[in-house]
Amino acid sequence: MFEALAGRLDQVFTRLRGRGKLSPENIRDSLREMRRVLLEADVNYRVARDFIQQVEQRALGVEVLKSLTPDQQLVKIFQDVLTELLGGEAAQLAQSQEIPTRILFVGLQGSGKTTCVAKIARQLRSRKMVPLLGACDVHRPAAVDQLQQLGGQLQVKVFAEPGERDAASVAEKGWAAARQAGADYYLIDTAGRMQIDEEMMREVERVRDATEPHQILLVVDGLTGQEAVSVSQAFHERLGLGGVILTKMDGDARGGAALSIRAVTGVPILFVATGERLEALETFHPAGMASRILGMGDVLSLVEKAQEAVNLEEAECLRKSLEGGAFTFEQFLQQMKQMRKMGPLQDLVKLIPGMGAKALGAVSIDEGEVSRIEAIVLSMTLEERRRPEMINGSRRKRIARGSGTSVQQVNRLLRDFQEMRRLFGRLRKGRRLQGLFQR
Repeated sequence: MFEALAGRLDQVFTRLRGRGKLSPENIRDSLREMRRVLLEADVNYRVARDFIQQVEQRALGVEVLKSLTPDQQLVKIFQDVLTELLGGEAAQLAQSQEIPTRILFVGLQGSGKTTCVAKIARQLRSRKMVPLLGACDVHRPAAVDQLQQLGGQLQVKVFAEPGERDAASVAEKGWAAARQAGADYYLIDTAGRMQIDEEMMREVERVRDATEPHQILLVVDGLTGQEAVSVSQAFHERLGLGGVILTKMDGDARGGAALSIRAVTGVPILFVATGERLEALETFHPAGMASRILGMGDVLSLVEKAQEAVNLEEAECLRKSLEGGAFTFEQFLQQMKQMRKMGPLQDLVKLIPGMGAKALGAVSIDEGEVSRIEAIVLSMTLEERRRPEMINGSRRKRIARGSGTSVQQVNRLLRDFQEMRRLFGRLRKGRRLQGLFQR
């Protein structure tokens, strides 16, 4: 996400390096190139123009701070203005004192609306909330089945009335069912079309009037660029949107929609979907997203992923074991599983400051290596996982056969594991283990 934009912007900033100060000439030259980069990323031309004007006003006449080089100074100004453009603070999913909180999902067909309903339900479940899903897309034949299947995966109830053609009636009955079930949230899926038409808008308005939602979320395809901005404007004028979810941001999206929607419509972006998996949904942090666009990582998103994946009870048990001087392959396997819940390693590394696309370069993180390590550990007996020092030559051969790896790979893992044990031993002596497990 945003790799191409980040790469082009970095080229602009690189040209400023080595300059003693920011002069009007080199600022304007850089800003002209930045404007071109933004337009190529499909940013709305008015947004790009206003954005560059703000950066220029702040940059001209500013002395370079002693701790910053000219390129760093301009990056800082660019980052501040970009964060403001994206909304400043992260917008939140509505939560009402009235139960259930009702969230209405709207959007065009193919934008990923039904999947996003399930993704939000998954997030609510992780926060110990009880959602009920309303299957109110009465036109697409597979829509109800899809939502029911997703609800089944999450163990979340879905209200549906197969055969009913009145979406507003289904939505209203679902609201009553959510109240009766004591659900915290009622998430309402609606029908879309290939393009905006009056019939679709009237139907969504009837659903809105029947359920009186606390928040209306537009799900929009991030690959459509400026079309996403136009769609957002049209829905906002008719319905009064409370937020936007950008989908398909893991592909070739150039970022123009993310940079333009808030500025053009005033509607905040709440979430960004980065894949089909139900866990592939990130809270949209303007400051973190600005840092990511500049290739500086996104610590807030990384922390959120870790908090969602880490089981606090297991983490506390691990801390006590480490303080007692014990660390086994069983615990190592648990940590690997929690790490994999956070998503592909290649995506996680990009969220670490200083580890953007440029820093990684052509380096490819081998997800297969993680799977091989997991296979090796799973091929050990329970006693071997708890006491790896007992793994002799014949046991190593058996583990290699069982895991489909070589003895050399097994040996390497055992060496790395012993090194990890020594590291934890040094941390234990320095009493620094407690900090590793604090949230």
